[in-house]
Amino acid sequence: MTKTILITGSTDGIGLLTAQKLSNLGHLVLLHGRNQAKLDAAAATMTGPCEKYVADLSNPQDVTDLARAIRENHARLDVVINNAGVFKTPAPRLSQGVDLRFMVNTFAPWVLTQDLLAIMPRDGRVVNLSSAAQAPIDVDAMNGQGRLDDFAAYAQSKLAITIWTQELARTLVDGPMVVAVNPGSLLASKMVKDGFGVAGNDLSIGADILSVAALDASFENANGAYFDNDSGRFVDPHAAAQDVIHVRAVMDAIQENVARLF
Repeated sequence: MTKTILITGSTDGIGLLTAQKLSNLGHLVLLHGRNQAKLDAAAATMTGPCEKYVADLSNPQDVTDLARAIRENHARLDVVINNAGVFKTPAPRLSQGVDLRFMVNTFAPWVLTQDLLAIMPRDGRVVNLSSAAQAPIDVDAMNGQGRLDDFAAYAQSKLAITIWTQELARTLVDGPMVVAVNPGSLLASKMVKDGFGVAGNDLSIGADILSVAALDASFENANGAYFDNDSGRFVDPHAAAQDVIHVRAVMDAIQENVARLF
C-alpha cells in the first residue's frame, strides 16, 4: 500500500537519501527544506511522485504554516520523520531568546507532530531523530537563560526530543506509534562534516534504519521506545529520561516555550 510520508530536512544528507529510498518503493514523499532551489534539486532525484514544502523550522510561523499546508493538501498522512536538525551554528541565539538547537531539534518537531496528528491514522508512525549524543537538559538554558556550547545544546536538544517521544507515546494509546531513533554516529552528513571535521560513515546506515522505522513490522510495537542503530537494538536512552522529576521539568519547559513562541 502506498503511504504518504513527510520527511523534514530532506534536501540533503540522511533526509534526502531516506526520501530517495522511500520514493523508490513507490511512496508519496513530502519533501521539506528551507531553500526552494535545494528542494527543486531534491525533487528531481525522486523516482516517484513528491511534493515540496518550504519552511524554516527556526521560525515558529513557518512551522505552523507547514502543518497547515499539509493538512489542507492531505486527508491522511501515514508517516512523519522528524529528521531536520542543527548542531553547529554561528548564530545560536534566535530573536525570541531561545537557542536555535532547542527550537529546531525539539520544539518545532513537537509542534509539527501535534498539528498533524489529526490526519494520522492509528497505524501511522512518527519517527524522531535522536542521537547517541544525549545529555541532561539545563531547563534554564532551554528557556533561553544562559548559553550552551554547540555540543551541549545539541546533546540536550536530542535528549529532549527523546523524552517527549516517550511522553507523547504514553498519551497516544490508539496510535500513531511514536519512536526515537539514533540513526548512527558520525554519518557522512553536512552536520557531521561541519561540526566534527570528519568525512563520516556511509549515510545509508542512517537512511536504511529510518526506512525500516517508517515501514517495517519490527517497529510496529515500538511506541515510546528508543532504537540505537549503533548497537542495532532497542535500548534505554540516557538515564535522565527515566528520572521522573527531570522528565516533568523538561516537558513543562517544552509546553511553556511552545505556548510562548508559537
